[in-house]
Amino acid sequence: MGSWKLGFIGVALLLGGCIQQTLEPAPPTSLKPRDKELLAKVPYDPNYPIPLPYQRHIVDYHRKEAPGTIVVDIDNRYLYLVEANQKAIRYGVTVGEEAQGWSGVAKIGNMTEWPVWVPTPGEHQRLGPLPDRVPGGPQNPMGARAMYLYANGKDTLFRIHGTNQPEYIGTAISSGCIRLTNEDVIDLYSRVKIGSPVVVLAPGAGDSPHFALTNERT
Repeated sequence: MGSWKLGFIGVALLLGGCIQQTLEPAPPTSLKPRDKELLAKVPYDPNYPIPLPYQRHIVDYHRKEAPGTIVVDIDNRYLYLVEANQKAIRYGVTVGEEAQGWSGVAKIGNMTEWPVWVPTPGEHQRLGPLPDRVPGGPQNPMGARAMYLYANGKDTLFRIHGTNQPEYIGTAISSGCIRLTNEDVIDLYSRVKIGSPVVVLAPGAGDSPHFALTNERT
């Protein structure tokens, strides 16, 4: 084997070690009895394998937002909950299709467990015939939790919520809302509150330091 190949392998091993150091598993999600009951009835494989980079981890965080801030990196399909000491909990997300997303600064204006889904006029127009109201539960596309984004005192109509389509985590396919797996959205919901700031980075503004881990779903 040539010396350049050995050198390449050595660098790869070093990089692999660095990557392992920057990914720290987050604590498991604490589920309420109702969560366990409803998650047992979801219409998808509860063991669907989320790719490693989109699984919930504690990571180093280099931006300057204050602890308690939610930062959504649309480009790289990550949501960060900023913690102290330059750390953050990073969640993989599904984001809006091109021209369907929203970016800006907002606050959590409302929070709901197992939310009702009321399709917007735009969703009725884009997605075809829909019910006017879908009750909360395992069949609801909003999943186990919803956090409603408000800007300038008004509902933006964009949400951070769960999903019954975990296979789309890491893609851009939603109607603009930010989707997490149900376990992840339950975890995030337990860590934030009404009034928590939310920063949704505009397309092209993402700069996640660990995106080199992957740029594709596996």
